[in-house]
Amino acid sequence: MTPTLTTSAVRERLHTLVVIDVRTPGEYAGGHLPGAHNIPLDDLEYALPVLREVSGRGDLLVVCASGTRSESAGATLARHGIRAASLEGGTAAWASAGGDLHRPATTATPKWAMDRQVRLTAGSLVLGGLLLGQVVHPAFQLLSAGVAGGLVYSALSNSCAMATLLGKLPYNRTRRTDLDDTLAAMRSH
Repeated sequence: MTPTLTTSAVRERLHTLVVIDVRTPGEYAGGHLPGAHNIPLDDLEYALPVLREVSGRGDLLVVCASGTRSESAGATLARHGIRAASLEGGTAAWASAGGDLHRPATTATPKWAMDRQVRLTAGSLVLGGLLLGQVVHPAFQLLSAGVAGGLVYSALSNSCAMATLLGKLPYNRTRRTDLDDTLAAMRSH
């Protein structure tokens, strides 16, 4: 199990921590802890050599939206002999406690946060299932029921299969050059 730090403990130690945000680039762009480096969970294995090197110079803190993905990232790092802590409650807890969130300066169109993408997709599927159930065949209403069941399971398990699938879309993937630039910046500090 990955050790966790409270928001107040992180606030006191933020200047000494190397913060790794394991959310998607869109979520990261929506607001992240000051000084955080974006290495999405799916790219963590690729970044292991640099993370091992950086962990020798300072303590690592992995963060995500709520703490679930950072717990998974901490377990992956631990399997490779890299110690890291996780922020209890994730970025949401940080923001709720009054912590500052930074947003990257960019001229590109901002990406939607993952929760917004999930709400749009789930809502569209439910409406589509209901409409097709009325117009084409009642069996299409099972699509709406399936999405509703998935949302209930997501809430109970604190996981989201839809977010995992959406995170694999090219729109939500880190460009390899961006990840390489992040890793080079981490190495140089």
